[in-house]
Amino acid sequence: MSTTDLAASVQVSVRQADECEVEDLEWASAPLDLLRHAQPWRTFRWYKGQQHYSGTYWAATVRDHVIYESRLELARLLFADFAPDVRHVVAQPFLLKAVVEGRLRRHIPDYLLLTDDGPVVVDVKPRHRLERPKVAFTFAWTRAAVASRGWRYEVWSEPDPHELENVRFLAGYRRHWLFDPGLLDGLRACELEGLSLGEAFRLLPDRPRPLVKSAVLHLLWSGHVTTELDRPLSPGHVLRRAA
Repeated sequence: MSTTDLAASVQVSVRQADECEVEDLEWASAPLDLLRHAQPWRTFRWYKGQQHYSGTYWAATVRDHVIYESRLELARLLFADFAPDVRHVVAQPFLLKAVVEGRLRRHIPDYLLLTDDGPVVVDVKPRHRLERPKVAFTFAWTRAAVASRGWRYEVWSEPDPHELENVRFLAGYRRHWLFDPGLLDGLRACELEGLSLGEAFRLLPDRPRPLVKSAVLHLLWSGHVTTELDRPLSPGHVLRRAA
């Protein structure tokens, strides 16, 4: 789908913090700062027997709660919060409108991520639903609209289960104020490159072992060190300095 064909017709609407709506701005010129501070376009819908799982997640990246409407969206949110290049996350950031094949189309992306490499618009969808014609069509014109601004567009489906479980586990250590700054500084001063997790847990023997272990896991969450996450975390995992 041509980005040129879409450029003239795409409009965006945003809900602001005061619940006022800024509607039908030209997509190509809508200020990024306006989108960055947008409130979720949709509100939660709760009803008996609903098939999706909605909630809020406290994201360390934004130091605030971010909503999600399914467990898969929560998984994407966890990965965004864990990624060192993601600086801001907006859930359901805006409503896009475009005339495509003679009809007005509407779509609300799931997330807007502001990263070191520029904005990324994300849609989350189970893999088995991607081939449905309506879904494929919507994502195609959305991709073209996002590309018309020079931004990246991502359709995200189920991740590797081991990686997801590891990120979910490390998210328990994301709240930086719970850790003794002196303990963290002491670990950062150690040569962690090449140590196993088990060896890192035994560093600083004058400090309580549970606190050292928790601090090491916080350094993993915050990206000070990395390790392979494609298998369940164990004491044998080798640490590497972040690039």
